[in-house]
Amino acid sequence: MLWSVASGRYQVPFGTVLSIILSHLVAVKATWTATEAVVVETVRLPRVLTAAVAGAGLSLCGAVLQAIFRNPLVGPQTIGASSGAALGGVTVIYLVGFGPLVQIGAFGGAALALVAVLAFHRSDNLSPILTLVLAGVVVSAFCSALVGLVTYLADPETTLQVIVFWLLGSFASSTWPQFGLVAICTTFAAVVLVGMRWRVNVLSLGDDEARTLGVNPARDRLILLAAACLAISSQVAVSGTIGWVGLIIPNLARMMVGADNRRILPVSTFLGAIFLVAADTLARSLTPAEIPVGIITALVGTPIFALLLRRTTKSGAA
Repeated sequence: MLWSVASGRYQVPFGTVLSIILSHLVAVKATWTATEAVVVETVRLPRVLTAAVAGAGLSLCGAVLQAIFRNPLVGPQTIGASSGAALGGVTVIYLVGFGPLVQIGAFGGAALALVAVLAFHRSDNLSPILTLVLAGVVVSAFCSALVGLVTYLADPETTLQVIVFWLLGSFASSTWPQFGLVAICTTFAAVVLVGMRWRVNVLSLGDDEARTLGVNPARDRLILLAAACLAISSQVAVSGTIGWVGLIIPNLARMMVGADNRRILPVSTFLGAIFLVAADTLARSLTPAEIPVGIITALVGTPIFALLLRRTTKSGAA
């Protein structure tokens, strides 16, 4: 993280970054300029911390979703929360412009998407897990279509560029209040998700086995989905939609520590934070104009996922 804070178009020496941060804890002789202090304290530190928390939350949610859906191809987009949050945020930008209300819109959109998924999944003869996945795909596609409609209607002179850049994902506008928002929501969700890690293991065995072990699968799945929805919507609210993190990182963690979710969840959280901080650092360092971090995660995530898929296919064929 210190490397990330020091990196960028305006280089700040590593030792200077460390001294500026330590000056808030102990007495340190000031050898840095006012500009370096502003860059570290106001611009990069909240941005890096926000990216770390967002990456940790996405990866943790992805790991939980893959376990309870028993499908390694499931990610935060599958339950419709990301698309719902994107729709809420885009609608607010279209109606009133970019501002704090975007975060409220993202929360509201994600909550409505989750309610719609749960309403769809209640009545049919398919398995609960399959209907949840299918309902998530339907709601996600519908929200994505509405996002496209709002984008099409947006004024190209004013709001279109803002919407497009926000949708591609970026931590460029991160502030300490935004970090506080995503940190509180993600921490609360993480306490619930990690606290129920043994139930995640039981749910990954199937509903019949879960009932045999005294677990109520419908109730526990609802709690886990609500907690994941909170973390995902808070990430979308502060940085737009960022894909692939919640899909590839849990698979990498599974390859490293095995199938036990008591180990996968913390490892995914740690790796997700590192991955998104590194991606954001590349996004603002590779070119003079910042690249949306969602593009970086897609460019990196796609080949990694292809390699994972190829390796899994070979293992299954062996």
